[in-house]
Amino acid sequence: MGVASLIVDPFFWENWVSDRSGAILHSLAVDVVTMLAITFGVYYRRHRRSDLVLAFMALNVGLFAVGVLIVNQAQVGMGFGFGLFAILSIVRLRSDQVAHQEVAYYVVALVIGLLNGMTFHDRWLVNLLNIAVVVLMALLDNGVVLPNSQRQLVTLDTVHATEDDLRADLEARMNCKVLHVIVQQVDYVRETMLVDVRLRPLPAEAARPRRIDGQRVAEARAAQAPEALESL
Repeated sequence: MGVASLIVDPFFWENWVSDRSGAILHSLAVDVVTMLAITFGVYYRRHRRSDLVLAFMALNVGLFAVGVLIVNQAQVGMGFGFGLFAILSIVRLRSDQVAHQEVAYYVVALVIGLLNGMTFHDRWLVNLLNIAVVVLMALLDNGVVLPNSQRQLVTLDTVHATEDDLRADLEARMNCKVLHVIVQQVDYVRETMLVDVRLRPLPAEAARPRRIDGQRVAEARAAQAPEALESL
């Protein structure tokens, strides 16, 4: 009970944070707690990728340490910190193909590391900004405000003349609700299509056995083949 009262006591924090080492430890604690809430409470709960949880935490803590060193030793301005932020963003995001959701979490990890590592005055404002980031990510990435959707590049073994036939074929093959589809490439020689599909997966019990358009096209061609030979 005594520890809890100290944590919420603003006078305790004002006296303790006045010391430079105490301010760094306090900023580190806030940074780690914020990142744990975002990575485990928001990201991992929905996306289930433990490898990226480690990447987010390592990137954040490493940037926090660099920010502390720059501010307290080199005595440089915030412009240098934001330049470092831009460099790290470019290096990390160009090193591998990542989804747009993962890019958002990388940016959040970078921003929180800079925010807590380079700002030791006006801690109440910094704490408020940390809370605001956690709440915003929890609201946007919870499956309610933005339902779960995916993006896939699909190569089909048939060419569809209409978008309705294309959507029906994709939904039958992939057991999903097609939200948007973009035809990127059509090959009439090989009879293939490359399409960019935005979809929402359906539960397994919602799957309905249907004849897909590709099968109907193949059967129609097989039926027309003898007639074509007779005409020759």
